[in-house]
Amino acid sequence: MKRNCFLTFISVLLLLVSNLKAQHIEQLQEGKLTSIRGLSVVDDNVAWISGSKGHIAITIDGGKNWNWQQIKGFEKADFRDIEAFSDKEAIIMSSGTPALVLKTTDGGENWQVKYSNTDSAYFFDALDFFGSIKSEGWIMGDAIQNKFLLIHSLDGGETWQQTENPPPADKGEGGFAASGTCLRTLNNIIYIVTGGLSTNLLTINASNMKWNKTALPFPKRKSSQGAFSIAVGKNSTIITGGDYSNDQRRDSTACYSVDKGVTWQLSDKPLIGFQSCVEFINGNTFLSTGTPGSNITTDGGKTWTKIDGASYNVCRKAKRGKLVLLAGNGGKIGVLKM
Repeated sequence: MKRNCFLTFISVLLLLVSNLKAQHIEQLQEGKLTSIRGLSVVDDNVAWISGSKGHIAITIDGGKNWNWQQIKGFEKADFRDIEAFSDKEAIIMSSGTPALVLKTTDGGENWQVKYSNTDSAYFFDALDFFGSIKSEGWIMGDAIQNKFLLIHSLDGGETWQQTENPPPADKGEGGFAASGTCLRTLNNIIYIVTGGLSTNLLTINASNMKWNKTALPFPKRKSSQGAFSIAVGKNSTIITGGDYSNDQRRDSTACYSVDKGVTWQLSDKPLIGFQSCVEFINGNTFLSTGTPGSNITTDGGKTWTKIDGASYNVCRKAKRGKLVLLAGNGGKIGVLKM
């Protein structure tokens, strides 16, 4: 009986090791003079990226080939986030001055300015939409007078208005425009994670706009530290971050919740260092990435395993499908193989 249990244990262990070895990142391309932080994967064929110096690109064959462009008139814009809905429709957001929102409905042939603000206090961090192009869109930005900037669209990104009840911000608290995932929207809930001198999870039901704040177990002693990304799974929610100025620091880089964000625990086996993005894959599996490399968890965030040492800024899974892409500095693009 004991021998059978031992053999079963060994078999399960070997299977887990084999699965982790099979999970790896394959680099697709690099060599562009742009830092990519915006990534939106529509399905197993269509994906868009956005980056610095006005660059965007689209693939219609799962990442094998990319059609690049530098948007005319916006060569200095830093497009930190993008939300795509098809091979024709996409919305991009720029950080810095002016704060911009652009939209295309013809595959990037033409872009229309849907929002522009030259006030230097406006700095956009992330963009997300509830579902399809006809659903609500939200953009968050750095705090102004102790309130996070929050604008929204009710018409597919055609027009944008400031919300009447933006989330409160502590002194020295801000968001990170690192991967477009410090803001997430899911099932009518808005999730925002913050950092700096105060590190929190802010949540709100979009139907009543009453904010809840939960402190997170991340370092919060300087502006480079805190929570950078949140991903909501079926069984757990994970937040990653750390200190981008000391990206090899391993402690306090990931925490997880199994009670819908009420309580949070630091991961038992930590990440390899600073992670700017985390993405839900399936079941209890999440992928995270950052400048020190990429990690994967198969137990809902309790433990992590390094699967790649290349630097990326963002990782995203297809809204409809299984394709998982990563992107980073120098126009680097990768794909997760499982």
